[in-house]
Amino acid sequence: MEYLAGKYDVAVIGAGHAGIEAALACARLGCSTICLTINLDSVGNMPCNPAIGGTAKGHLVRELDALGGEMPRAADRACIQYRMLNRGKGPAVWSLRAQADRRLYQQVMKGTLEAQENLRLLQAEVSEILTRDGRVSGVRTRGGGVYECRAVIVCTGTYLAGRTIVGESCEDSGPDGMHASMDLAPCLKGLGLSMRRFKTGTPPRINRNSVDFSKMEVQPGDEDPEPFSFETDRVPENRAVCYLTYTNERTHEIIRANMHRSPLYNGVIDGVGPRYCPSIETKIVTFPDKKRHQLFIEPMGLDTDELYIQGLSSSLPEDVQVEMVHSIAGLERAVIQRFAYAIEYDCVDPTELYPTLETKKIPGLYGAGQFNGSSGYEEAAVQGFVAGVNAALKIKGQEPMVLDRAGSYIGTLIDDLVTKGTNEPYRMMTSRSEYRLYLRQDNADIRLIETGRRIGLVSEERYRAVLEKYGRVRGEMERLERTFVPPSHEFNDFLASKGQPQVTTGVSLASLIRRPALSYASTAAFDPGRPELPRDVIQEAEIELKYAGYIEKQQRQIREFRRMESRTIPDWVDYSAIHGLRLEARQKLQTIRPQNLGQASRVSGVSPADIAALMIWLERGEGKN
Repeated sequence: MEYLAGKYDVAVIGAGHAGIEAALACARLGCSTICLTINLDSVGNMPCNPAIGGTAKGHLVRELDALGGEMPRAADRACIQYRMLNRGKGPAVWSLRAQADRRLYQQVMKGTLEAQENLRLLQAEVSEILTRDGRVSGVRTRGGGVYECRAVIVCTGTYLAGRTIVGESCEDSGPDGMHASMDLAPCLKGLGLSMRRFKTGTPPRINRNSVDFSKMEVQPGDEDPEPFSFETDRVPENRAVCYLTYTNERTHEIIRANMHRSPLYNGVIDGVGPRYCPSIETKIVTFPDKKRHQLFIEPMGLDTDELYIQGLSSSLPEDVQVEMVHSIAGLERAVIQRFAYAIEYDCVDPTELYPTLETKKIPGLYGAGQFNGSSGYEEAAVQGFVAGVNAALKIKGQEPMVLDRAGSYIGTLIDDLVTKGTNEPYRMMTSRSEYRLYLRQDNADIRLIETGRRIGLVSEERYRAVLEKYGRVRGEMERLERTFVPPSHEFNDFLASKGQPQVTTGVSLASLIRRPALSYASTAAFDPGRPELPRDVIQEAEIELKYAGYIEKQQRQIREFRRMESRTIPDWVDYSAIHGLRLEARQKLQTIRPQNLGQASRVSGVSPADIAALMIWLERGEGKN
């Protein structure tokens, strides 16, 4: 029986990585918020792999930290091994990744939600989103509770019409055997949203005591690890070790011999899977000549013997999985505790959304995370944060927060989704950004701290601390520019040892550090007045000196980008009436409804000639009447 259960400003559906950030952002901005989840034991769950960060994903987490999000702080409380990826390459692609204690992370996040003022956490399944006069008015649960609200944020992850598949066995289910959300999917379709069917998967989990680690390569953490949050003032402690092993020809033979039993290839699975995190079956089909594939053996936590075989995601039948696992070096006697499975779920076409992540058709309805067609915990968290902030700002009558692609990876992610759309689960990568030399993880604080302060989620104290840090960076750069090393036998011997030409006149430390073969650390012996500085200040100064020319070039590109972004397009434009546009461009622009010329230029199917025609039309002021 239906009953009025409460009134809130915002209702968040789901308490995964997107739902957590959305709910916390709304509550911290002063909005009364309820976060509803099918099972409280799944808050902050990590079903695919127990890790935070990774290539480009580490950038997202650092940016979220600069804006005032929770994931980076929780990661630093729950992570047990830190590694900076891509150290052998330039700083633009350095990305922090850390193994998390999966249960500890969930405990940290659940406790944070429970302690947050203005926030109620409730175990209940939302079956319907209610509307009044075409806009959101509340949600109804399966138990009959009606929660009136002014905004709803859908963060359903893989639960929305979820179906798990292992060989011939299929069942309606969320991840890890949790109950799926079956009633909400038809409701969303009934609201007129264009929905899609995607797929993801998980690897088998095995018992540590059945693994022969002597046949594997050790993957230790960094000797001097860095935290995710700029606010974490302690050095993270590496308390776990990972291992590396490989598939082999025998593994591949087993998979090929059973391909007819794979739901991916016998028609059982309809959903589109992730291109950049494929199942082991897809790897074998896509790369038939590859002799082996990497597998990472990762701990689920410190208080369990359960291990993930990362890289072995599959939906093959259980008996095939056992044979496949036992063919791998070190896993010959491995005892499987959880079998791998594929999971299909419903999601929205993200071109249905504005850059604020509000739907275009239903005011007050927002989407975030895998519901928007993305994959990954980090992608979900940043979208949840953006949706939560914008829902709260709209309720408070304030200007929205729209992050552009020239200022953050978060902006790139959202712009790609809402402007270009996606036909497969979207994963963030450094190659997706045109401005990645500027959008580094190390400078995320200075890039976004002002935005975090403006929306009210970064304190004045933290804001001043960031400004002070970069003041010290500039001060050290200036000191290095004006400090010269005179020529000497010792100095020239040093240069010769580094393959550098000898000098006959004094040379500045800054010019030395700019040389690829030299560094801030290597020049210390010739810099007796060097001050004691924190690692992050030294790193920032060195990067800025070494890449100054490239960064300035990118800054010029960013200024041109923002010039195009500043050319706004009125909401009332009828693209079908602009005769200079090709038919495809008219249709695409009419659907996407870009907010400026820059966004319009990135719409698939819109050519430079179409943009020129649109620009002329806008400059002439046609259509105003």
